[in-house]
Amino acid sequence: MPSDEELTRAAQAGDVAALGVLLARHEAGMRAVALSVAGHGPDAEDAVQDAMLVALSRIGDLRDPAAAGAWLRMIVRNGCRARLRSAGVARPVAEVETVTEESPERIVELHAMKDWLWHAIGELSPSLRMTVLLRHFSSASTYEQIATLCGVPVGTVRSRLNQARARLGAALTATAATAHDDAAARAEVSRVEGLETLDAMHRGELGRLMAERWAPDVMLFDGLDPVGGRDFLVRGAACDLEAGVRQRFADAVAGPDITIWEMDIINPVDAPEHCPPAVTWVMTMKDRRVSQLRLFHPATSP
Repeated sequence: MPSDEELTRAAQAGDVAALGVLLARHEAGMRAVALSVAGHGPDAEDAVQDAMLVALSRIGDLRDPAAAGAWLRMIVRNGCRARLRSAGVARPVAEVETVTEESPERIVELHAMKDWLWHAIGELSPSLRMTVLLRHFSSASTYEQIATLCGVPVGTVRSRLNQARARLGAALTATAATAHDDAAARAEVSRVEGLETLDAMHRGELGRLMAERWAPDVMLFDGLDPVGGRDFLVRGAACDLEAGVRQRFADAVAGPDITIWEMDIINPVDAPEHCPPAVTWVMTMKDRRVSQLRLFHPATSP
């Protein structure tokens, strides 16, 4: 039977099956830590599942491969403590000692298993996939924020995350040996498209770009409620432009049919609080065109 050190080194070299064995070996210990810190309840299980997702993207940060078990239990412990400190408000798993200053999505992008992870996320249903992307790869990551964007109760968000984590875990070894799309290339294409969209918007040409790249029946949604179509979006962009409001591209997360753009908002000097400081674009794609758009201002969320 391979040692923890051997499994960790193999996982750090990109062997997803080795990571699956390592997680299965230490799952009981991780759960015991969660129960001892958070008690019996959904927070303990959430902390264990979140820790497994952290391990997928951050196994390369572990400096002592022989200490994998202690590292995994530390992630769980920190996650439980973060939940307790937040007085019941769910947040992403806390930073651990070995984590770099890179953002989670950048760590995944740089990691040898990035394409496998994105492939596994892509195999989820659209509703589960959007929930996972928002939770782990966007600034709209609290349960309440995700519920607002998706137009569902907080309990549904928790249920979807539990389903998604279970399915990602099951996919750990099932898809490890298959060929996957290049996640970094897809993210770069999305980044360029985001920059081009902002450039067109700032030049007053969003309508032309939308006619070329977005679905004719594209719809802006507030939760589950439709708000307006292409003309509504073009008019809104024109109003922002007239008010002197600009957006600056910050980041992109791109799945097969869901894309998330993070934007900073630059307000005019004479109206510094005209708009919130940031906005998240959550887009549902159909035939590679944007068919649904949800806009969210993280700074104003509960």
